[in-house]
Amino acid sequence: MMNLIPAFTFILAIILRMEKVNWKSWSTQAKLVGTITSILGAFVVTLYRGPPVLRSPRPPSVQPHRRLPFLLLQQSNWILGGFLLAAQAFLLASSYILQAFILKEYPAVLNLMFYVMFFLTILSGLLSFITARELQSWILKVNVGLIAILYSGVVAVAFGSTLGTWCVKRAGPVYVSMFKPLGIVFAVGLGFLFLGEMLHLGSLIGALVIVMGFHTAVWAKSKEEEKAIEGSGVGGSFASSSHDTPLLQNQASSV
Repeated sequence: MMNLIPAFTFILAIILRMEKVNWKSWSTQAKLVGTITSILGAFVVTLYRGPPVLRSPRPPSVQPHRRLPFLLLQQSNWILGGFLLAAQAFLLASSYILQAFILKEYPAVLNLMFYVMFFLTILSGLLSFITARELQSWILKVNVGLIAILYSGVVAVAFGSTLGTWCVKRAGPVYVSMFKPLGIVFAVGLGFLFLGEMLHLGSLIGALVIVMGFHTAVWAKSKEEEKAIEGSGVGGSFASSSHDTPLLQNQASSV
């Protein structure tokens, strides 16, 4: 369901007039086709397994019989889970749109992300205190789990979110959302190299389709930007009007 983020972002950008759309223009058609193609490729990787093509040189880190019982539990609600994942994709797409609006009026990316991380830390702490009231749960143990949590917090959340917000400011929310399906391609490749997972036909076909769709959409987006620059001297994306604004500035244009 997270593969729907580009579609949700594109639809919201059109509704809110953040993205210029001319259905008769070949660049708009190519961008739409590329976005849909990358989404379909992501679903191919997710839903179609196919026969194994390559076997990883590393032994599998997780045996299939250990994962299967969890998938066969009668208590697992796939419908509710799919609905919640779709809601998460819509909220993430909405956050890209909201970031674009905020950055247009307050282009200080690092200041904005400081406030986001500050309140996120407070909310996470309150939620953790409500769900885990035992004192033993709050004792830190130096192990692989702690390293994974620190890596996720520093790299994935802090650095990744800041970089994504900066990209939204530079190129707009639609352009940033186009990169989401590429995460599946990297996950398949890293799983093959480091986790000992076999490479299946569905993964290869889906990865190829994702890359083709991604390049088509990015190429169409770049052509639209070139036309906008040639026509008016200003980039065509919603957030490209302040390219020369530094990442951290003392004063925003307005609050």
